[in-house]
Amino acid sequence: MRFLGIDLGTASLKLAIVDEDGREIAFSNAAYPVATDHPGWAETSVDTWWSALVAAASKLPADEREAVRAIGFSGQMHGVVLTDEEGRALRPAMLWPDTRARDLLDAWPSPQVNPVAPGMAGPLLRWIALNEAALASRARWALQPKDWLRTKLGGEIATDPSDACATALADPSGLWDDALIERLGLPRAWFAQLAPSYAAAGTLSPEAADALGLTAGIVMALGAGDTPCAALGSGLIADGDALLTTGTGGQILVMAHEAPASVAGLHTYRAATDEWYRMAAMQNVGVALEAVRGWLAFDTWPRAYEEAFAAQSSERVTFLPYLSGERSPWMNPSARGGWLGLGLGETRGTLMRAAFEGVAFSLRAGLDAIRASGGNIGTMRLAGGGSIDPRWRQLLADALKVELHAVDCPNAATRGAALLGGFALGHWHAGDLASLAPTATLAATPRPDAALDERHARFIGLYGRVQDWF
Repeated sequence: MRFLGIDLGTASLKLAIVDEDGREIAFSNAAYPVATDHPGWAETSVDTWWSALVAAASKLPADEREAVRAIGFSGQMHGVVLTDEEGRALRPAMLWPDTRARDLLDAWPSPQVNPVAPGMAGPLLRWIALNEAALASRARWALQPKDWLRTKLGGEIATDPSDACATALADPSGLWDDALIERLGLPRAWFAQLAPSYAAAGTLSPEAADALGLTAGIVMALGAGDTPCAALGSGLIADGDALLTTGTGGQILVMAHEAPASVAGLHTYRAATDEWYRMAAMQNVGVALEAVRGWLAFDTWPRAYEEAFAAQSSERVTFLPYLSGERSPWMNPSARGGWLGLGLGETRGTLMRAAFEGVAFSLRAGLDAIRASGGNIGTMRLAGGGSIDPRWRQLLADALKVELHAVDCPNAATRGAALLGGFALGHWHAGDLASLAPTATLAATPRPDAALDERHARFIGLYGRVQDWF
């Protein structure tokens, strides 16, 4: 018996097949670009997602696909797909890095339990209602990315609390805020009914099964957002368990049995199980490092790592990675970045090294906000494709001042999605969570580094001084 996890990410779609013991036995992926036709926009055609799914599925062994008995979904959070009655997209999906709605946030009452960012579904839908009214009048559903994909495969139109609570249109439990939706002038009928992430939400259609090489009629779990799926796939179970994920963006989350109190700049969200988590969400991790790699003309990532970590850290050069605004802890969509302190003698290795440090310091800012709220975080699990190089892991440990344990699962969110499929089928139950947790290996222990601490202090000071320029 096999279970398929589908992780619909910002820049790629990933598939993982796990066996009846939760072990990953096959993996594939397909990358795609994010369209930025105008400054501040971030969109992807849903046809691009579908093509990526078909391509990734074709790379999986045919016999393993035939053994799949349930599917679970993980998806990039916050964005939105506007569809007609049949679930056909009316326009490209709008994604979480999109900032075109940044001037519309004053419609949300203050303070909010969770911070509101321009790329959340609520602000994006308000922008559509104001700027694409004719299209909005034809809409029937406003779906989260993973929910659109599930319906494309023949599943039910529904959503789960882990995604709903991050739309800026629901309370932290995930229940839709009808009064707020009405205040914003959005149709309440756009928003799908709620069900648990692990609930069955339809079966695979014959057409989709034929396209993907799977068996028609197999159960599909409703699914969850990528961050809660990564927590599930990484084995976060106990109150206080912490996880750092690094991908296009970065997240630091801490599990909680009860809803954490509201803290400015941090998020209180529902997990893929019936738990909660507190999160610091940073937009500029992989997206900033990839931009820097391109600017500095490194043809491969190994070359970028090699030159960056062979270079001495500069005591003058600081990189602010805020290329697309920032969420935690600043909640500043207007934030911008770049290098400061450059001299004529700098090398591209020095600049790349400063970029790695700047991203690490931005993650530290989010972690420090969690610590200030009462979280005593000294150990974290580490997941995400952007944290494999041991030199980068050591820098993260040193900058964050935490012990990092790498999860023995390179595709945590995809694995978490597959586990949800097993729960929906009834193969696993809540009591099995502990036995499903993957092993985690010590990856890096923090080392005292006074010079790094000074560079971090300068980074924080420069952020505060330069953001008034923008």
